[in-house]
Parts: sequence; C-alpha cells; structure tokens
Amino acid sequence: MWSIDPWLSLGVFVSTAATDAVYVMFNAAVSAKRRVPAATWSSVWYLLSAFAVISYTKNWAYVGFAAAGSWVGAFLSMSLLRKPSLLGRVSDA
Repeated sequence: MWSIDPWLSLGVFVSTAATDAVYVMFNAAVSAKRRVPAATWSSVWYLLSAFAVISYTKNWAYVGFAAAGSWVGAFLSMSLLRKPSLLGRVSDA
C-alpha cells in the first residue's frame, strides 16, 4: 500500500505552482526579447523543476549544473534571436 507524505505532497504542490508561475515569467521575457531576465527565469525554472528529479537521484549537486546550463542556454538563444536576419526584414503585407 502506498503511503503519502503530507509534507512532500505540499512541497510538490508549491513547487509545481511556483514552476508554472516562473514559466510564465520566462515566456514573457522571451517574448520581450530580454536576454538576462529570460536566462535568469530559465535558471529559476530548472531549480524549481529539479525538486522531482532530486527525489529520484538524491544528489543536489546536479541541480547547480542544470540551473547553470539552463541560464546559458536561454541567454545564447536570446542572443541568437536578437541578431538581424541575413534576408533583412520582411514587410507585414
């Protein structure tokens, strides 16, 4: 029979709610093409979503790497989005 830990359940609930809120902030920063906020929100997003992974791996050391990789990935993605297109601007016709 499965036993549900109420504190862990609350932690998962709060972590999921926070993760979704941060995801919205991340998307807003990406939509606004703001590199540093997008990268930062992405890093926070990974820290929050790592809660479930840690329960399996039992090793917090990888969370830092996940957050750092997330930050770098979002920052580089936003940097590429800011570069002008080789074809120039396409008019809205």
